[in-house]
Amino acid sequence: MDSEVKPVNSFFYPPGGLLIWIIIMLELFTFGALLITMCVFYKDETTVFHASRLQLNIFYGTINTLFLLVGGYCMIMAVNLAKVNSLQGARLYTIGAIISGLLFLVVKGFEYSEKICSGLVMGVNSFWNFYWMLTLFHVIHLIAGLVILFFLLSGLRKDNQENLIDDFTAGAAFWHMCDLIWLLLFPVLYLVF
Repeated sequence: MDSEVKPVNSFFYPPGGLLIWIIIMLELFTFGALLITMCVFYKDETTVFHASRLQLNIFYGTINTLFLLVGGYCMIMAVNLAKVNSLQGARLYTIGAIISGLLFLVVKGFEYSEKICSGLVMGVNSFWNFYWMLTLFHVIHLIAGLVILFFLLSGLRKDNQENLIDDFTAGAAFWHMCDLIWLLLFPVLYLVF
């Protein structure tokens, strides 16, 4: 028997491979540490944080949350369709996830532009330092996620089936990490303080 036996998903070989999960855990730890540090600063600067948070546009944050939720749904569907070899459906849903990510970046660009024009940049106070650090770090991850999705899209060919499911699972896991990070950032930055 020459057929290759794929390992059963386990702790040492989770869906998408162990490396992507190590990366995801490190990124979540990094964002978590930054959020905890922000909360420590908040205790000392409650008034500054509250006044600064009120200068954020909750509409932008809410729209971006919806874009990422739609993108996450599209990736779930893309992975499911790739698993049943429906390449056209996987392609369409991957394009949907890419569009949602690009729309997120457009809205975030408008928000950044407004903040810069208003002088709300790093150095104004601790809140704005954390806002820019956290959101720019998230944007960098989202751009990396979009690059991954573009590679997945280019790999959706009938002659390229060997690692399709593993690639899609790993790419979707990274994309969902971007969603999860935003779902942590949005309430903390836009709603809590």
